[in-house]
Amino acid sequence: MESVVALFREPAQVKLALDALLDHGYARDNLGFTMLDVVAEAELASDTGVSPEEGAPGGSSSVLRGMGLGTLGGLALTVPIWVILLIIPTTRVFADGGLLGMLFGVLGGAGMGGLFGALAGTDGGDYVKLMRQFGMPARVAEGYYQSMKDGNILVFARAQQDVLADEAVKIFKKSGAVDMDAIIGSGQLNSQRVAS
Repeated sequence: MESVVALFREPAQVKLALDALLDHGYARDNLGFTMLDVVAEAELASDTGVSPEEGAPGGSSSVLRGMGLGTLGGLALTVPIWVILLIIPTTRVFADGGLLGMLFGVLGGAGMGGLFGALAGTDGGDYVKLMRQFGMPARVAEGYYQSMKDGNILVFARAQQDVLADEAVKIFKKSGAVDMDAIIGSGQLNSQRVAS
C-alpha cells in the first residue's frame, strides 16, 4: 500500500482535491494537509472537514541542538573576556577567574539552550520529520518543507485498503498539484508516492 503526497499553491485547489478524494472513497481520517499559515489552515479545515496535520515533535534532537548552540554562545561570550584578561598585563591576576567565568558560561549556555530546545521541540512544527515518517528521503522532505515556506500547501492521502493510490495521483494532478521537478528538482509526477 502506498501513501500519496502532493503540493498545491491555493487552498481552493486543496479543497477540490480533498472533496474528490472523499467522493472516491477515502476516509477523512486518511486525509490530511498542512500549511504554515495557521489562519488559512483553520479556514481550510473548516471548509473541508479534514483535519490539518501538525509537524512531528522535535524530541531529544531539539534539546541537544539547543544545548550545543547554548554552549557555543556561552563560549562566544566568555572566551573574548578571558583573552582580554590575559593580554592586559595588569589584569593577568584575574585570568583564573576568567577560566571559571568560561566554565559557568558554558554550563549556563548549555542549560538554557537545552531548556529552550525542549520548549521549541514541543511545538509540533518539525514537518521534515513528519514527511520522513512517510518514508521520504531527507532531501526530498526538506524540499517539500522549503516549498511550504514559500506558501504551498502539502496534502496527504494515506494508504487505504479499498482505494488505489493511482486514483489519488490522478485526482491530485487534475486538481492542479504543483510540479515537483520545478519545486524540489526531482521527480516527474505532480505528486510523490511514498510506500508505507
